[in-house]
Amino acid sequence: MNILLKPVITEKATADSELKNRFTFMVDTGANKVQIKNAVEAAYGVSVSKVRTMRYGAERKTRYTKTGIQRGKSAITKKAIVQLADGDTIDFYNNL
Repeated sequence: MNILLKPVITEKATADSELKNRFTFMVDTGANKVQIKNAVEAAYGVSVSKVRTMRYGAERKTRYTKTGIQRGKSAITKKAIVQLADGDTIDFYNNL
């Protein structure tokens, strides 16, 4: 099971990483905080002090087309904000 799916690179997440040493990742919906902590420590070689998680439910959508009403929903996602110990950092841009 791949726990870390991708890093979140938005203005808010980038400011959080620069000012408060917190990094945001999209993670597997079945992963718990201990698994997320171990995955980040193994992937990036840093020490994690705190993990915060958020689950986003499916967003329901309705489209009105020629053939009728089409209903759908987006996938359930989970986001984790990882607080690193002092002196540790992750550089997402070094392999570009």
